[in-house]
Amino acid sequence: MSSSYKSAASTTDATRGNLYRVAIIGASSLKGKEVAEVLNDRSFQAVDIKLLDDDESLGQLETMGDEVTFIQSLRNAEFEHLDFAFFASDAESTRKNWKQASRGGSAIVDLSYALEEEPSAQVRSPWIEKQLGKTPAFELQPGPCVIAHPAAVVLALILLRAQKVGSIQRVVATLFEPASEHGQKGMDELHEQTVNLLSFQELPKTVFDTQIAFNMVARYGPNASPAL
Repeated sequence: MSSSYKSAASTTDATRGNLYRVAIIGASSLKGKEVAEVLNDRSFQAVDIKLLDDDESLGQLETMGDEVTFIQSLRNAEFEHLDFAFFASDAESTRKNWKQASRGGSAIVDLSYALEEEPSAQVRSPWIEKQLGKTPAFELQPGPCVIAHPAAVVLALILLRAQKVGSIQRVVATLFEPASEHGQKGMDELHEQTVNLLSFQELPKTVFDTQIAFNMVARYGPNASPAL
């Protein structure tokens, strides 16, 4: 797929090799769609953007700029000759595929938080680094770059600003995870539970194994596919 929003790039740039080849893994997820939108809005210098996901989403149509493309399967061949691989998939898929992308020469940007414990990983938050007055260079090779979780970023910002008015001795935070954290499947189950609850029907519980519609829970059911 040749991205239409690269039309502004000159032929000279293309011949100089200034355009990148990119893959979005987990392209059908809410996070994957947002990554695609950001790349489009920022006119990211890509000559080709591959949309990759598991077989369940294979062939699904997605819009990239003014073009419509389709999601391809996660085959090893798709990771060859990439410059950047954005992992917006679930943690299991990221752990399964990131090394193959890295072996193909791609820089890894992990948005699934699955690779934090990798010895070579860097956890980065440009917003926090800017607040601290630190702008270290991004080193995308050889280890993955893991983007800090939004909840951690928000807490860090609050604490940085609170420190300006007084010393902090202890911090206790309670976070409630949104259903959207578990992608389209989580959002679909939330929607179906809401509809069924209002019509007095049995609630689907395949993902969370408990009622989450109009509810806040400290834990999911024992058979839930994600852990809380």
